[in-house]
Amino acid sequence: MHKPHVTVAAVVQHQDKYLFVLEKDKTTNQRVINQPAGHLEQNETLIEACQRELLEETGLHLQPESFIGTYRYRAPNGIDYLRFCFYFQVDTLDHPLAPQDSDIEQALWLTKNELHHYTLRSPLVLQCLTDSEQRPRMSLEYICG
Repeated sequence: MHKPHVTVAAVVQHQDKYLFVLEKDKTTNQRVINQPAGHLEQNETLIEACQRELLEETGLHLQPESFIGTYRYRAPNGIDYLRFCFYFQVDTLDHPLAPQDSDIEQALWLTKNELHHYTLRSPLVLQCLTDSEQRPRMSLEYICG
């Protein structure tokens, strides 16, 4: 039976910048940019998983405002991922970024144009960001668990 890995991701916006994390890809050992993201753990809702990953990878505890979408991605290593992406808005930056996850080298704010200077973890990084800008965002009521 096929079982994709369930992941969550946070598109966090402050004015014209978005929050990203710099991490090492465990398959290629290359430094890559990703949204704060990770795997769903046992007994977590999708929203709780996204909030936990955001806290672990950036030090920010935020509430999502909306749901961006669901994405399926087959990674070069042959693993299928099912990604649930949430949108967060930050009005003021009164907390310094403080990643707690040892896999995260740095959390940083970048404009969409600045992304072109980095290698992305997957095409979903840009796709989720673009969809957050261009698609209507969905109410969190559509996400049950």
